[in-house]
Amino acid sequence: MTKHVKGAEALPLNQIIAGDCIDVMNSLPAGSVDLIFADPPYNLQLKGDLHRPDNSKVDAVDDHWDQFNSFRAYDEFTTAWLKAARRLLKPNGAIWVIGSYHNIFRVGASLQNEGFWILNDVVWRKSNPMPNFRGKRFTNAHETMIWAGKSETSKYTFNYEALKALNEGIQMRSDWVLPICTGHERLKDEHGDKAHPTQKPESLLHRVLVGSTNPGDVVLDPFFGTGTTGAVAKMLGREFIGIEREAAYRKVAEARIAKVRKFDKEALTVSASKRAEPRVPFGQLVERGMLRPGEELYSMNKRHKAKVRADGTLIGDDIKGSIHQVGAHLEGAPSCNGWTYWCFKREGKVVPIDVLRQQIRSEMHD
Repeated sequence: MTKHVKGAEALPLNQIIAGDCIDVMNSLPAGSVDLIFADPPYNLQLKGDLHRPDNSKVDAVDDHWDQFNSFRAYDEFTTAWLKAARRLLKPNGAIWVIGSYHNIFRVGASLQNEGFWILNDVVWRKSNPMPNFRGKRFTNAHETMIWAGKSETSKYTFNYEALKALNEGIQMRSDWVLPICTGHERLKDEHGDKAHPTQKPESLLHRVLVGSTNPGDVVLDPFFGTGTTGAVAKMLGREFIGIEREAAYRKVAEARIAKVRKFDKEALTVSASKRAEPRVPFGQLVERGMLRPGEELYSMNKRHKAKVRADGTLIGDDIKGSIHQVGAHLEGAPSCNGWTYWCFKREGKVVPIDVLRQQIRSEMHD
């Protein structure tokens, strides 16, 4: 699965590429990626080892790849990889970057400097954070993710209804309470030690990919590590490209992803916004005889009524216009969704007109 790329012309889909992320990204075709999820080095400013109360050493991030000589060196690195990332994104592409207080504010400034348009910052609140053993600061119980479009005009993917469904029908907020990797999800190396010090939980990537990509989209992770992005992308029917320079991480990621099974097509379908469904003019209900000219419609609150006209408009006591205009006027409101406001009567029962619209939409899908 690992590939060494110098001058790639085609996208190396579902592969882990060995090498420096900036060099590799610059070798890939411009405008070819739908989403980038990046977990860059945090540039932790650790001064000595961390120890628990029992004097055992904490497995902190002290690997060579997280070492930078200065903030300026880190900023230069950040600017270079973000520039390469933006070149790779399609016009309507987007990026997620995760970090801690050590680096995320510097990354955010660089994102804006490079022309990305910030959409949200999302707080991942860890339900089981590691305590602060020194007792000199607050427990670091969260990390911050920045979600940004390639530009201010990007028509980025946002599966609002799918995220709402994940959250029991409530609009998804920008603070996500999810546990860190523990137990069966925590990957180990051949010595039984943590395979990666900052392995991200699959639940985090599941929410990101369900919310901001569609099946078949290409997701690139320039700091692939042990492959959480690739594993979740494969399960969810997305294509992935991973870039990782550390051979030990690539080895773990390859074995992990090889065991992953893609969900079936039906399972990959998520709740869609009604705005994405085919448009049905109200007049089509009249044309097809589902509602007749002269038939009366009633407001859901039973306070108002209006009569259907042959051209698909309504006429009320002192107003005529579309189902939306008439409803708004009668309610004294700036706007009104006529599809959910009006009902008709059949066999003594009150039926929303939206039922007729959904009937037509179901025929469109057949």
